[in-house]
Formats: sequence, C-alpha cells, structure tokens
Amino acid sequence: MRQKFRPRPPRHPRGHELPSRPTTQPESGVTAGQRRTTEQDLHGDLPDALLTVRAGEGDDDAFAALVRRHGSRLLALAQRLLGNPTDAEDAVQDAFISAWRQLPEFHRDASFGTWMYRIVTNRCLNMQRVPRPLPLDTLPEPATADPGSSPPRVAESDAAAAALSRALWELGPELRACWILRELHGLTYAEITHVVGCTEQTVRGRLFRARRALTEAMRPWH
Repeated sequence: MRQKFRPRPPRHPRGHELPSRPTTQPESGVTAGQRRTTEQDLHGDLPDALLTVRAGEGDDDAFAALVRRHGSRLLALAQRLLGNPTDAEDAVQDAFISAWRQLPEFHRDASFGTWMYRIVTNRCLNMQRVPRPLPLDTLPEPATADPGSSPPRVAESDAAAAALSRALWELGPELRACWILRELHGLTYAEITHVVGCTEQTVRGRLFRARRALTEAMRPWH
C-alpha cells in the first residue's frame, strides 16, 4: 500500500526537478526532529491561499502542510464515495499528486479545499465507472449503542444504518456525490456546483431526487 498522504512528486509542477534542501548543522541543543517540527508549526499557521502560492513555487513543506490540513476530510469523502478504504487512500493520494502538478494553473476562483474536493470527487466518479460490488459499510456508521439499549433495539439501529448505506449506493454516483457533499460535508450549493461541474439548478435537482429516494427507502424505519 502507498504511504498515506505524503506525496513527494519527483518533479516540480513546471517540469523541473525539485531542488534538494541545503544540509545545515542544527543549532546547539536543537535536534533535527525539533527543527522539522518548528517548520511544520510555522507552515501550519499560514492560510491556504499563501500555502498554495508557496507550493506552486516548489515549496514542498508548504504543500505538505496543505496535505495535513485537508487529508482527513478528503479521505472521509473518498471512502464515502467508494466504500473501500484501500481505494479511497489511492484516490486521495492520486488527487494530491495531481493537485501538486496543477498548482501553477490553479485559478483562485475557489478555495484550495473546494478545489481538492473537486479533484477527489472526479477521481472517485471515474473509479466508479468500473462495476464493483455493493459496499455495505459506506455510510453512515451505526450509532454507538446506549449501554442500556436492548439487543433488539441495537439490531434495529444497525439494520437501519445498513439500509441507508444500501439506499445511498443505489442512488447512482452523481446523486450520491451531491448528497454526501451537502449533507455530510456541509458544502454550499455554490461549492457543490464547482465541485461536480454543473449548474446550481442541476445540483438542487439531484439533491431533491436523492432525498426523495432516501426518504422512501427509509420509510420502514420511521
């Protein structure tokens, strides 16, 4: 399996080899690990807009900060769209490598986070064009049972969660993506429009159909 969320593309986005960092002796009493942690902390305080500029100029520490900042939620999105942890990790890894290469052409009409949502979503939709078995553990996770709950009630809750997961998978990739982006990741209609590349009217229509289908599928559990 690939190393998680630490893409180190061999070339700069403009096609040049990434420069090696000069080797320096650590300051007295400061270890290399402490120096590295300090660099990460400094990058972690910078806004996405500045980090994307620096990363586009070849600063791989800036890009690594973006990966740390956005990696977890993008992995959650990919796993919800694909239903397979290994495929999700591969999709996010590929998305970050693609983003690194495209940074010089990144137009800041959207935030870096929304842009990454778009790259990951497109990658997942492309992967879903290949037929694959129905995942039963995609969305959402069964709620933690109350210690005082009876076994029948716990079983009913788990069955309802499994039914919702199946219903979501049966929506189809486009409807499911819009529903997940809106209901589970909290994106606005405008952001979803940018992510999936269609009009806001189309997004609203997909969400309406998705909600109607899910309501009907979950009727026995209400």
